[in-house]
Amino acid sequence: MSDLASWLTLARVPGVGSARFHALLRRFGSPSAALSASTDELITIEGLGPQTARAIRTHRDEAFVDRQLRLLERHEARIVTFRDRGYPGRLREIYDPPPLLFVSGGWKARDEQSVAIVGTRFVSSYGRRMAESFSAELSSYGFTVVSGMARGVDTLAHKTALRGDGRTVAVLGSGLDRPYPAENRKMMASIREHGAVMTEQPFGTGPDAVNFPQRNRIISGATLGTIVVEAGQRSGALITARFALEQGREVFAVPGPLNAPGSEGVNRLIKDGTAKLIQRVEDVIDELAPRLGFDPSRIERKPPVPAFDLLPEEKSVYDRLSPDPQHIDQLASALALTSSQALGVLLALELKGAVRQLPGMMFVRS
Repeated sequence: MSDLASWLTLARVPGVGSARFHALLRRFGSPSAALSASTDELITIEGLGPQTARAIRTHRDEAFVDRQLRLLERHEARIVTFRDRGYPGRLREIYDPPPLLFVSGGWKARDEQSVAIVGTRFVSSYGRRMAESFSAELSSYGFTVVSGMARGVDTLAHKTALRGDGRTVAVLGSGLDRPYPAENRKMMASIREHGAVMTEQPFGTGPDAVNFPQRNRIISGATLGTIVVEAGQRSGALITARFALEQGREVFAVPGPLNAPGSEGVNRLIKDGTAKLIQRVEDVIDELAPRLGFDPSRIERKPPVPAFDLLPEEKSVYDRLSPDPQHIDQLASALALTSSQALGVLLALELKGAVRQLPGMMFVRS
């Protein structure tokens, strides 16, 4: 049996989850050695009873292993084991990291500087703006954006990172051959080219509800922190936030409008002190800087690509704006425009939802 086949075989044994798999690795050194161990040796592992020991000794699903190895080539994917260099470094640190990951694309060293963006599938116009804004700004600072490729906030986070030529990673709750939702297949191909798509689920696994909480622990565990953009009381994003806390990761929340159903969960995270309230991407970066050991003011930042289709003159004005209010005269002077010319462009941007006008003819990005 090849080394990779032994990893797949042990992972397939009934009763061997992530925690037991790692206990077997620590005790025997490799999956092949664990599969060759005697029943008496196996039951010395705490919590591993005779029934599971017998299954480890006898359960050999060769058809499953052969099929998985064949499908890797068909889908241009590979298996990354817990001990491989291409395995996400921070994911190794959590309590129950997946023993192996099915990966299309590749997790690179720069992806260790990553932040998750998660939220509701039923995103509001406000949530859309926030998801796109934080994804674009994080990408401009060189962060990899990680999410779950679900409808709503996840999809917006991935698409915006891709639009700005940033890196993004999608974590699935199904096999690589059965992405969910199906309409994101085209986006999945783009993610593979500019990041990675990964899952602990083997080929052929459907998007079953039981898989998604397990998927969420990978999203939070592989990243420095998780941003919750918009979440109702029962949103799966709250599960990701809980995992992040248990894993010692940062949790950030974008406050939502009061009494909006999609804000109930995220606002509760802030109220309970579970998450740090953030209003702009610099709030996230300032919090993460000590952990990364850098001075945020010295980061070479790319201009963020707007999540809007802009004309050349609109983009010039948009690029001069920031989350900090600027007076129209200041903008006009910097761009060699008259105030009336600048105002005309700003009003067009406001109609597109790209900027907001504040009292006193002050303008900020939305």
